[in-house]
Amino acid sequence: MTWVPSESDTPFDRLGGETRVRALAEAFYDAMDRDEPALARLHELDAEGRVARGPRDRFALFLIEWLGGPRAYSPTHGHPRLRMRHARAPVDVAMRDAWLRSMSRAMDAIGVDVELRAFLDRRFAEVADFLRNTPG
Repeated sequence: MTWVPSESDTPFDRLGGETRVRALAEAFYDAMDRDEPALARLHELDAEGRVARGPRDRFALFLIEWLGGPRAYSPTHGHPRLRMRHARAPVDVAMRDAWLRSMSRAMDAIGVDVELRAFLDRRFAEVADFLRNTPG
């Protein structure tokens, strides 16, 4: 049976709340830094050449809200406007796939359960493909 989120059973809750969503965001950028340097370079980097704290924290706030948790992103940063915010970066098939590999590694790293993982794999793929703005 395929899990479907509801108001009382959100991906945020299934994942384990804010601490686990923040762990997912950290694992995502750690995987990107380690395995997808071309993708990492599209972000603000710190002195060590890793994705900086700012993008990590913004993404964590976005994920918290997007996964059904408290509205943490919108009050500070406004509507996500994902296509507009990603327009400055060329997002082609290779970058989409690098992003998805990083997220897959992050979900592996924190041990996302099978039902939630199937749902998130689909949703992340839909969003990543939506953000493509460059042929190829």
